[in-house]
Amino acid sequence: MGATQVNVMNWSGRVALITGAGSGIGRSTAQEFAALGAKVAILDRDEGAGSETLEAILRAGGEAIFLPTDVTSEDSVAASVAETVSRFGRLDAAYNNAGISPDTGTTVDCSRERWDQIFAVNVTGVWLCMKHEIEAMLKTGGGAIMNTGSVSSLRAAPQLPAYVASKHALIGLTKVTALEYAKQNIRVNIICPGVIETPMLAKKAAEGFFSIDQYVQSSVPMNRAGRPDEIASAVIWACSEAASYLTGATLSVDGGMVIA
Repeated sequence: MGATQVNVMNWSGRVALITGAGSGIGRSTAQEFAALGAKVAILDRDEGAGSETLEAILRAGGEAIFLPTDVTSEDSVAASVAETVSRFGRLDAAYNNAGISPDTGTTVDCSRERWDQIFAVNVTGVWLCMKHEIEAMLKTGGGAIMNTGSVSSLRAAPQLPAYVASKHALIGLTKVTALEYAKQNIRVNIICPGVIETPMLAKKAAEGFFSIDQYVQSSVPMNRAGRPDEIASAVIWACSEAASYLTGATLSVDGGMVIA
């Protein structure tokens, strides 16, 4: 049987939802989806940042809405997914990108409050989003979901026990969900970015958590930090028909960090 040609660059008539879309990787992915013709739902708890993403997409001629959303609240998530479907008629792709990475210290030093906070956003938030995204996708024949993990989904990092544990947990959650809905035309994958030039990374560097240049030189075989658009491209490919046989996969987009 000959290969079917698919156009990963054409999202006209389809709808994409992105959480954590107010900045960094989320913003870049939202903009790229819109540039390719998708109608985009921008979800973020930061109303100022989310509005900036919306304005950038509208200025470029794209179609989008901004929905202030707290991914730790099921009512908030459910309302945003419902509003997306109400406004655009369907949901074809979802990128669950919202996440936090506050300092915690060692396993002993990490407080219960900080542990719960990180898991509430990084794990429970993704579960709540998938729960409602899948319900919407099932009504129109399927879709594709991508979750944001990290190189910390695949290896340990000292002083970040809650973050590392939460990102490891996402791989398991992604695989279970992919297995459950494979026969219903819903694909679920996880992307694991490495060192990416985002406001979160810059903030950590400014706080003295690490030197970006030294970290890159010691940890990244390609010897540079990645760009948000490089992650966005991988997300969009994985959600497209070009990746129609991909589900339950872990995609490391990290300049070679995990193999080093």
